[in-house]
Amino acid sequence: MNNGDQDSHVQNMARAADLDKRQMRVRVLNDSFRTNMVGGRWMITSGVKSLGALAVGAIIEDVRSFNSFDRDNDPHQEHDFGSIEWAGQRIFFKIDCYDKQLEYGSPDPADPNVTARVITVMLASEY
Repeated sequence: MNNGDQDSHVQNMARAADLDKRQMRVRVLNDSFRTNMVGGRWMITSGVKSLGALAVGAIIEDVRSFNSFDRDNDPHQEHDFGSIEWAGQRIFFKIDCYDKQLEYGSPDPADPNVTARVITVMLASEY
Protein backbone atom coordinates (compact mmCIF):
# COMPACT_ATOMS: atom_id res chain seq x y z
CA MET A 1 0.00 0.00 0.00
CA ASN A 2 1.53 3.34 -1.01
CA ASN A 3 1.21 6.49 1.08
CA GLY A 4 -1.76 7.77 -0.96
CA ASP A 5 -3.65 4.51 -0.49
CA GLN A 6 -2.73 4.44 3.19
CA ASP A 7 -3.96 8.01 3.70
CA SER A 8 -7.20 7.20 1.92
CA HIS A 9 -7.67 4.08 4.06
CA VAL A 10 -7.12 6.09 7.26
CA GLN A 11 -9.64 8.71 6.10
CA ASN A 12 -12.19 6.01 5.29
CA MET A 13 -11.70 4.45 8.74
CA ALA A 14 -12.19 7.87 10.40
CA ARG A 15 -15.41 8.43 8.42
CA ALA A 16 -16.67 4.97 9.43
CA ALA A 17 -15.96 5.75 13.11
CA ASP A 18 -17.83 9.05 12.80
CA LEU A 19 -20.76 7.25 11.14
CA ASP A 20 -20.80 4.67 13.93
CA LYS A 21 -20.90 7.46 16.54
CA ARG A 22 -23.66 9.22 14.62
CA GLN A 23 -25.70 6.01 14.29
CA MET A 24 -25.24 5.33 17.99
CA ARG A 25 -26.42 8.87 18.85
CA VAL A 26 -29.53 8.47 16.62
CA ARG A 27 -30.25 5.09 18.20
CA VAL A 28 -29.96 6.50 21.73
CA LEU A 29 -32.24 9.44 20.85
CA ASN A 30 -34.80 7.12 19.17
CA ASP A 31 -34.79 4.71 22.12
CA SER A 32 -35.13 7.53 24.63
CA PHE A 33 -38.04 9.05 22.73
CA ARG A 34 -39.80 5.71 22.26
CA THR A 35 -39.38 4.48 25.83
CA ASN A 36 -39.90 7.79 27.70
CA MET A 37 -42.44 9.35 25.31
CA VAL A 38 -40.53 12.66 25.53
CA GLY A 39 -38.86 14.53 22.71
CA GLY A 40 -41.35 14.17 19.90
CA ARG A 41 -44.90 13.35 18.84
CA TRP A 42 -46.80 10.10 18.90
CA MET A 43 -49.25 9.42 16.08
CA ILE A 44 -51.76 6.58 16.39
CA THR A 45 -53.53 5.61 13.17
CA SER A 46 -57.28 5.21 12.86
CA GLY A 47 -56.83 1.45 12.48
CA VAL A 48 -55.11 1.16 15.84
CA LYS A 49 -57.59 3.58 17.45
CA SER A 50 -60.46 1.38 16.20
CA LEU A 51 -59.20 -1.39 18.48
CA GLY A 52 -60.33 0.67 21.49
CA ALA A 53 -58.73 2.75 24.22
CA LEU A 54 -57.57 -0.22 26.30
CA ALA A 55 -55.92 -1.76 23.26
CA VAL A 56 -54.21 1.51 22.37
CA GLY A 57 -52.80 1.78 25.89
CA ALA A 58 -51.53 -1.81 25.82
CA ILE A 59 -50.03 -1.39 22.34
CA ILE A 60 -48.22 1.80 23.37
CA GLU A 61 -46.74 -0.03 26.35
CA ASP A 62 -45.61 -2.87 24.06
CA VAL A 63 -43.97 -0.34 21.70
CA ARG A 64 -42.27 1.40 24.62
CA SER A 65 -40.83 -1.89 25.93
CA PHE A 66 -39.89 -3.31 22.51
CA ASN A 67 -36.24 -4.38 22.36
CA SER A 68 -36.16 -7.13 19.73
CA PHE A 69 -34.09 -5.18 17.22
CA ASP A 70 -31.96 -7.28 14.89
CA ARG A 71 -30.32 -7.03 11.46
CA ASP A 72 -33.58 -7.97 9.70
CA ASN A 73 -35.80 -5.29 11.24
CA ASP A 74 -33.09 -2.72 12.00
CA PRO A 75 -30.53 -2.78 9.18
CA HIS A 76 -29.25 0.74 9.93
CA GLN A 77 -29.07 0.01 13.68
CA GLU A 78 -31.01 3.18 14.52
CA HIS A 79 -33.97 1.51 16.29
CA ASP A 80 -36.46 3.42 14.13
CA PHE A 81 -38.82 0.57 13.19
CA GLY A 82 -40.39 -2.39 14.93
CA SER A 83 -43.16 -4.93 14.62
CA ILE A 84 -45.20 -6.46 17.43
CA GLU A 85 -48.14 -8.84 17.69
CA TRP A 86 -51.14 -7.75 19.70
CA ALA A 87 -54.28 -9.90 19.97
CA GLY A 88 -53.65 -11.46 16.59
CA GLN A 89 -52.90 -8.12 14.92
CA ARG A 90 -49.52 -7.22 13.45
CA ILE A 91 -48.63 -3.70 14.61
CA PHE A 92 -45.78 -1.59 13.19
CA PHE A 93 -44.11 1.44 14.66
CA LYS A 94 -41.88 3.79 12.72
CA ILE A 95 -39.85 6.77 13.94
CA ASP A 96 -39.23 9.52 11.41
CA CYS A 97 -36.99 12.54 11.93
CA TYR A 98 -38.12 15.93 10.65
CA ASP A 99 -36.93 19.50 10.89
CA LYS A 100 -38.39 21.44 13.83
CA GLN A 101 -41.19 22.85 11.65
CA LEU A 102 -42.20 19.31 10.56
CA GLU A 103 -41.93 20.32 6.91
CA TYR A 104 -38.83 18.45 5.73
CA GLY A 105 -36.52 15.70 6.83
CA SER A 106 -34.16 16.59 9.65
CA PRO A 107 -30.87 18.08 8.54
CA ASP A 108 -29.20 15.94 11.24
CA PRO A 109 -31.19 13.27 13.13
CA ALA A 110 -28.28 12.95 15.58
CA ASP A 111 -28.87 16.55 16.75
CA PRO A 112 -32.02 16.99 18.87
CA ASN A 113 -31.72 20.78 18.53
CA VAL A 114 -32.67 20.57 14.84
CA THR A 115 -34.81 17.42 14.90
CA ALA A 116 -38.45 16.67 15.70
CA ARG A 117 -39.12 12.96 16.10
CA VAL A 118 -42.50 11.48 15.16
CA ILE A 119 -43.43 7.90 15.94
CA THR A 120 -46.35 6.41 14.05
CA VAL A 121 -48.07 3.31 15.45
CA MET A 122 -50.14 1.53 12.80
CA LEU A 123 -51.71 -1.73 11.78
CA ALA A 124 -49.45 -3.55 9.33
CA SER A 125 -52.31 -3.36 6.81
CA GLU A 126 -52.13 0.46 6.99
CA TYR A 127 -48.47 0.56 5.98
